[in-house]
Amino acid sequence: MTKFSDLELDPRVLQAVVESGYETPTPIQAQAIPPALRGQDVLGIAQTGTGKTAGFTLPMITLLGQGRARARMPRSLVLAPTRELAAQVAESFDKYAKYTKLTKALLIGGVSFGDQDKLIDRGVDVLIATPGRLLDHFERGKLLLTGVQIMVVDEADRMLDMGFIPDIERIFQMTPKTRQTLFFSATMAPEIERITNTFLNNPAKVEVARQATTNTSIEQKLFAFTPTRKDRSFTEKRAVLRALITAEGESLTNAIVFCNRKMDVDVVAKSLKSHGFHAAPIHGDLDQSVRTKTLDEFRDGSLRLLIASDVAARGLDIPAVSHVFNFDVPSHPEDYVHRIGRTGRAGRLGKAFSIAVPSDDKYLSAIESLVKQPIPRAELPAGALEGASENSDRPRSSRSASSSPSSRGNGRGPRGRDAAPRTESMPHDAIPVIEQFETEEPAAMAAPRSQPERAERAPQDRSERGDRDRRRDGNRANAERGEQPTPNRSEQRSEPRADQRADQSRDQPRSEQRNYRSSYPGQYDRIVGMGDHVPDFILRSFRLREVTPDDDEGETPTAA
Repeated sequence: MTKFSDLELDPRVLQAVVESGYETPTPIQAQAIPPALRGQDVLGIAQTGTGKTAGFTLPMITLLGQGRARARMPRSLVLAPTRELAAQVAESFDKYAKYTKLTKALLIGGVSFGDQDKLIDRGVDVLIATPGRLLDHFERGKLLLTGVQIMVVDEADRMLDMGFIPDIERIFQMTPKTRQTLFFSATMAPEIERITNTFLNNPAKVEVARQATTNTSIEQKLFAFTPTRKDRSFTEKRAVLRALITAEGESLTNAIVFCNRKMDVDVVAKSLKSHGFHAAPIHGDLDQSVRTKTLDEFRDGSLRLLIASDVAARGLDIPAVSHVFNFDVPSHPEDYVHRIGRTGRAGRLGKAFSIAVPSDDKYLSAIESLVKQPIPRAELPAGALEGASENSDRPRSSRSASSSPSSRGNGRGPRGRDAAPRTESMPHDAIPVIEQFETEEPAAMAAPRSQPERAERAPQDRSERGDRDRRRDGNRANAERGEQPTPNRSEQRSEPRADQRADQSRDQPRSEQRNYRSSYPGQYDRIVGMGDHVPDFILRSFRLREVTPDDDEGETPTAA
């Protein structure tokens, strides 16, 4: 049997491995380390949980034992799809390189650029990064990849699922062609195979298990049921999950519950906590400090249930996970292999339970076609659906929609028995138009105006209100002077006002516009701009007469 001492590793690396409690390498390690130490490209294909991380970390530390890093030019590069996986690779590097003087830098999101720039400026031997943050540093001019000697791509199939393949190709082009490439993946999709054919030079292909196979040490079960109603599927699935956790009893030391959506992760975690279970969520929208704290609590055993999205499905090394629950059947069949691979690691036994409804049948068929075996069906625990009450653990979106202030009734529940229907749920044509004026006749109020009519009426309404205000102010001034109040416009004159005539002329065709100058003779001869009341002395006309010698000197002409 091959031992680590037979792999020609650096003695300092071998000492760290022995102190970590390992003597015998896994099959992927035993087959990948020798060609990597010879400087050959390696294409490693193995199911998750087989020790791929140490399969490239150990030879990389040995090869970098000699040499020195320069500022902003790392000597090696490790790409990981998620922050958690990148942090795990960094921990593995610290464990096996503790007796060497190699330096490292971890470039992930959620950490200050300034702290990472300081590490890069001093020069690092190993640069561990996610693709997005690596390109951010490169575009800011803080990083050069021309000195990379060894490049590692971990969990390449997850890179494909997350849309990182264009970034990976760009990063490959920024590194020297003489580099050594170690490429590891659990599955080999056609796109992954295209990249390996493009960027790997005559690689040593190491395949220790059939592609997309599940670990034989994992007990798999499928709990399928039909919800009583379609809208109660989410509620009843949560009740089934609680029943399965309770049925496992003490055998469930800790577990990871996988959901397809981040929103469901939060809802399921809140539901379990409300029923007395010690659970916490983890997904990509949480702050990095929260994600790190949650993982640390799950690793040290203080957290029993980790509710996660697929951010925790790939590469996370948590050896003692006893159970994995698929609250949602994954839409991608490869994700099923990675999810259940979080349990049954390092030779331990594990259990993987999946909850399915009729709408998941197409996903189950794809999974069973990929793994080349059916998933054993099992019966639900007795009374599993009894805890699914109508209002228990309603998702936040439903609760907020039903209890918002705009939808509350008279205090008889979220809506109230006598609550009025919400206008946003009514058709637009059914919304009554109540924008009438009190001055209109009852018959007019019975027939609401259409939208164009209201638009035409609005300027006239505003002008009428303005005219009433001016007339009111004028009447007050007249009353102070002892004069008669100004009559209403209908009593004063019957012709339209000038602004109304202008509005009418704009709305009418030019051929139909009336000639107001001919229709109202003398109207346009008046002085314009003095309002409705012009003082008499302004309206009086004046004529000049010639000055005669009989007139007194300096006398001015008099008005006629």
